[in-house]
Amino acid sequence: MITLEKCNICPHECNSNREKGKIGKCKAIEKVRIALYSTHNFEEPCISGEKGSGTVFFSNCNLNCKYCQNYEISQLGKGKDFTIEELADIFLRQQEKGVENINLVTPTSYVLQIIKAIQIARKKGLTLPILYNTNAYEKVETLKLLEGYIDIYLPDFKYAENVLGKQYSNVNNYFEIATKAIEEMIRQVGVPQWNEYGMMKKGVMVRHLVLPNHIPNSKKVLKWLKENVSNEIYISVMAQYFPTYQAKEIKELNRKLTKEEWRQIEDYIEELEIENGYVQELGEHEEEYVPKWELEDK
Repeated sequence: MITLEKCNICPHECNSNREKGKIGKCKAIEKVRIALYSTHNFEEPCISGEKGSGTVFFSNCNLNCKYCQNYEISQLGKGKDFTIEELADIFLRQQEKGVENINLVTPTSYVLQIIKAIQIARKKGLTLPILYNTNAYEKVETLKLLEGYIDIYLPDFKYAENVLGKQYSNVNNYFEIATKAIEEMIRQVGVPQWNEYGMMKKGVMVRHLVLPNHIPNSKKVLKWLKENVSNEIYISVMAQYFPTYQAKEIKELNRKLTKEEWRQIEDYIEELEIENGYVQELGEHEEEYVPKWELEDK
């Protein structure tokens, strides 16, 4: 049973009594902490579209990535506490703005509260697709609770090499956990489905951020996706890395990607003949995704 009393929501299973206000390994308690909710126009085109994605940025995170670009939110806990009823109202206010979906960013620590908030919001008229935007360090048992509540899964796939997961995100078994989680997400929502405007209304898109000096890791990630799930999902390969937070003090991470590194990634994508997804232009920011492969069967 997944519970906050002895918190076992994520693979850490830290057993903190969050119901009594004890802080878990992710630094969350029983209250839902949110740093920001807004209309975001700079996700992949099939997520943001012209109307934008209704993002809700949850504070705290069950990974401790040393290069996190949102570290003030995920690592330092910047935000404000909300009740479940207030979270449901946020979903409804986002819908009133005319956004394409409700985009739950770093939601893992608050799965139980999110489910209740979705139930409340749906009774009050919420009809938008719900998008679960995660680092993929998820328990399959927890993900199963989300079946029927989540329409689109947008997981990161950070590491195929567990040594990097330990070194940069403080977890021992990222690859095994993330791959099982991605497989469960695909089981739940299946192959991507599209509305009449080419917006994803259901399905899975896996994101991978390429790190400097670690091109072999990225190739292993892409190879696993190609060999295991590539025809069932979309893949978004990102070049937006820049050194921030603790990465500024890490020699291997304290620079952006080089043109040669990115060329190797682009060549490998073509070699694998990955069919569906997006790739960024090197040097551009996340708001400037450029389609690399044609979206099919929309």
